[in-house]
Amino acid sequence: MTLDATRSSADIPEPAPLLSHGPARVIAMVNQKGGVGKTTSTVSLGAALAEFGRRVLLVDFDPQGAVAISFGINPNELELTVYTLLTDPDCHVGDVICHPDVENLDLLPSNIDLAAAELQLVNEVGREYALQRALAPIMDNYDIILIDCQPSLGLLTLNALTAAHGVIVPMECEYFALRGVALLKDTIDKVSARLNPDLSIIGVVATMYDARTLHSREVLDTVQQAFGDLVFITTIARTIKFPDAAVSGTPITVYAPESSGAEAYRQLAREVLSR
Repeated sequence: MTLDATRSSADIPEPAPLLSHGPARVIAMVNQKGGVGKTTSTVSLGAALAEFGRRVLLVDFDPQGAVAISFGINPNELELTVYTLLTDPDCHVGDVICHPDVENLDLLPSNIDLAAAELQLVNEVGREYALQRALAPIMDNYDIILIDCQPSLGLLTLNALTAAHGVIVPMECEYFALRGVALLKDTIDKVSARLNPDLSIIGVVATMYDARTLHSREVLDTVQQAFGDLVFITTIARTIKFPDAAVSGTPITVYAPESSGAEAYRQLAREVLSR
């Protein structure tokens, strides 16, 4: 975990106690580039928020089903998934939700079937609002809903952006990732103007950061110059604990609660709650 020179963890307030629960704040975790730590961030941030007493729902909106796998669930063995929810009008969201063994945290899983949803939704009226409609009945059941989006800017990601109140962009500290974030910002601006006026970027979180390399430091500095205070103070460093936690089927906050990776996501959770 690394902090920039002008801001520090002392600037991040502790989460205030909740006076009441719900309705949910919906956050889309988006980056059209794959391999940036998006699913790891969704799972780890969700678990950290749950530790702070927030009722959290993770929505796996990627056909790879990696969020379910991160909790030891085989997505290919599930009869009901997000795909069913989007394509079957008789399916209720409550029937699809799974309950991993993590307090305050639930999961809306997906699998490869979701890849067909874009084709099936393309001719639907109000196709951009399909996910928003599906989540509507349970908005009061959660404080935060995190949507793990697929690495593209297709109709599924458009659905996530239309349903969300805010966007968190996990960004690998690598030069070519910079252009992708700029293109994503353009997409978010268009969705905000045309479909969802409540949508805004909550923050950009630097992942896979290695303070020992000049390249990582320069990329982070460039991102901070471009996005200013939208860049979270917290950065997520590379560590073997993240893949180990995924193999174990538990979030890093449970698998290695004292690790630097777990503490980084707790700090990120504090920042998210403060924005």
